[in-house]
Amino acid sequence: MYSLQRIGLGHLLNSSKCYSSEAAAAKKMTVREALNSALDEEMSADPKVFLMGEEVGEYQGAYKISKGLLEKYGPERVCDTPITEAGFTGIGVGAAYYGLKPVVEFMTFNFAMQAMDHIINSAAKTNYMSAGQISVPIVFRGPNGAAAGVGAQHSQCYAAWYGSCPGLKVLAPYSSEDTRGLLKAAIRDPDPVIFLENELLYGESFPVSAEAVDSSFCLPIGKAKIEIEGKDVTITAFSKMVGYALKAAEILAKEGISAEVINLRSIRPLDRATINASVRKTNRLVTVEEGFPQHGVGAEICTSVIEESFEYLDAPVERIAGADVPMPYAANLERMALPQVEDVVRAAKRTCYRSV
Repeated sequence: MYSLQRIGLGHLLNSSKCYSSEAAAAKKMTVREALNSALDEEMSADPKVFLMGEEVGEYQGAYKISKGLLEKYGPERVCDTPITEAGFTGIGVGAAYYGLKPVVEFMTFNFAMQAMDHIINSAAKTNYMSAGQISVPIVFRGPNGAAAGVGAQHSQCYAAWYGSCPGLKVLAPYSSEDTRGLLKAAIRDPDPVIFLENELLYGESFPVSAEAVDSSFCLPIGKAKIEIEGKDVTITAFSKMVGYALKAAEILAKEGISAEVINLRSIRPLDRATINASVRKTNRLVTVEEGFPQHGVGAEICTSVIEESFEYLDAPVERIAGADVPMPYAANLERMALPQVEDVVRAAKRTCYRSV
């Protein structure tokens, strides 16, 4: 029996089988339910998996992601921590060194800034620096990017930050099926995984296939999903921006523009093959993300296409990102600082040489 007490850490915490998702949808599920069920099933299947973070136990999660898990698995495996990200993240990484599989929840990834040393220097680099002798099977998860009216210090998107670091895998799901399949894959993975959720998607319902509700379901890390096929322009997006891209594609279709929407799912590794294959078909590219434009995920995608598919481009690449400013608090300014559906539509029309 693995436990935190067995490796002497418990007292510090007291204060694959993969399926295609093409099958017909069997039911609807919220992203919150997808996270909860994935955690429940992986904790049930493997006694080495445990959850830790602020308010994950008695309060059942700040966003109720861990509802019912404390009652089912007890305080050794659903561990309420003090408000000290540097402290409990370090404990989680140490537990992973010893063969446990921690799932560390941050109330927001903005607070993970306190724990960056442990995430980057202790988790991401250790397998390489130990010549493969030490694996670090840990998942860091929580809401990333803007919510609504929570200010600059709670609104930053860290996809590009973590995506630039060797040794990490970085996932950013959109739908409930994405979330279930990718969280299960992350927990089973032998390497540290950054799992970037979106607070505004927690209550959203999505159809899920019959395969996705099976307890053995998982999705491959590093594989994007083509949400809709098209022939005129490729639109790449991740997390909440996938929904915006899909809405933009609907509007564009009414104007005779066929958009192919790629849900990246994985930021690192990035599915360059799927992106480039799409661009070679459509000859145009629009990248969409919430984060800052400089050194962003879209910038990396643009570079990949320039390097591998430049001769296929019939128009300059269009890059849609958040404004290059800290997030404003006022609702009207916050909206201006974030990409909107109409921004994606205009960019796609520009790259197709349609008037805007």
